[in-house]
Amino acid sequence: MDKDKSNVVLVTGATGGIGKSIVTKFAERGMTLAIADKDEEQANKLAHEINHNNGKAMVFPGDLLDKKYCDNIAIMVKEKLGSIDILINNAGLMRRGDITQTNDEDYELSMKINVEAPFRLIRAAIPIMAAAGGGSIVNISSCWGINPGPNHLIYCTTKGALAAMTKCLGRDHAHQNIRINAVCPNEVNTPMLRTGFKIRGLNPDDALDELNQSVPIGRIAEPDEIADVVAFLSSDEARYICGSLVEINGGKAVY
Repeated sequence: MDKDKSNVVLVTGATGGIGKSIVTKFAERGMTLAIADKDEEQANKLAHEINHNNGKAMVFPGDLLDKKYCDNIAIMVKEKLGSIDILINNAGLMRRGDITQTNDEDYELSMKINVEAPFRLIRAAIPIMAAAGGGSIVNISSCWGINPGPNHLIYCTTKGALAAMTKCLGRDHAHQNIRINAVCPNEVNTPMLRTGFKIRGLNPDDALDELNQSVPIGRIAEPDEIADVVAFLSSDEARYICGSLVEINGGKAVY
């Protein structure tokens, strides 16, 4: 992005494990953060930390299940902060199980958060970015959306849809100088991962140690390692990368 301009970055799911790392990374680079999260208390705390450290952040709280919120947040960011130069669709939801273990609520909730919300945010952001001469959008998909793993039917389906959406958008809007890409992590050491272990009755520390042994590089990813790639894809150094799905897997294939 233009280093002479005060770039504005909108991040959804901004207070989660990966989201907070992404926000912190962009703040360290001197960018203005639009923090979107339904947990208003944690969002305000994160914004306070950034502003206290001479950065600039503003909270745009809301629920991604609310269609009006998704349709209008890009407009609100433009009105309050002057532009929207980078959009990071980070918020996501994981539901486990094969098709016989799922229910309508799992399906509908996952589709709304993982697919419909990014769709609506991107649809609203593109005209703003195009009018300003360009921008960058990075979606957080998953390796499991490219090569589906076992017993995560809904998660794999929604992340696969987001991956396909990214490739279509990358082609459709490259001529407007809007680059749209996705990062596709495998397992990441986040609170959501540890919660998943607990739900399955596993000790999180023991399960994490076992999971680390399955990765050729020796461990699963840390959130800041995902944030590094997101920041790169949003930067001028990645100016010719468009419509790409970047796997971040430590050499571990999905099987």
